[in-house]
Amino acid sequence: MKCSKARAAILGRNYVTPDDVKELCTPVLNHRLMLKPETELEGINVQQVINRVLDEVDVPI
Repeated sequence: MKCSKARAAILGRNYVTPDDVKELCTPVLNHRLMLKPETELEGINVQQVINRVLDEVDVPI
């Protein structure tokens, strides 16, 4: 959330948009997620997991 607020401020806004959050998900979560060895053997990587979550979660209106 702090990163999203910082991005919004840098872009001249005092509010966060869903795009702020989506833009920062990969750099923030990439090193924090650890996949099970079975998942990695299936050829699935962290980036794919993050993308799947972003695609499946609806943006609130």
